[in-house]
Amino acid sequence: MSPLRQQMIDEMTLAGLSPTTQAIYIKAVLGLATYYHRSPDELSEEQVRSYLLSMRERGAARGTFKANHYGIQFLYRNTLNRDWALFSKKDPPPQAEAAPQSAQRCPSPQSPSPPEEPDLQGLLNRHLRLRADQSAPVFA
Repeated sequence: MSPLRQQMIDEMTLAGLSPTTQAIYIKAVLGLATYYHRSPDELSEEQVRSYLLSMRERGAARGTFKANHYGIQFLYRNTLNRDWALFSKKDPPPQAEAAPQSAQRCPSPQSPSPPEEPDLQGLLNRHLRLRADQSAPVFA
């Protein structure tokens, strides 16, 4: 077993990942290494991105893709301590400073009143009355 693989297994164990999850993640990294015929620690971010895109293009199911993505992400983030943009959450789109005049809505003269609280006790009483009228016991 390679030192990198053992290091990843150690990191996954410390993170509390189940043996099944560990096996899935190891298989994902093995697929990446096999694709490039190189150790994953020698690959660039662009190569990893290209591999993930190729998985999508080959028609990998969403669950398969996500499992591979998370396994590869674990290797690079946790084992190799690489902070790649590929594995960071996307920033929300920048907010427009001011909406154009045509997009702004005018407030209505009568703002809607807040919805009334439901009468829970009344609902409960009606439900019990309905059930009590039936021949079957209420708490069967």
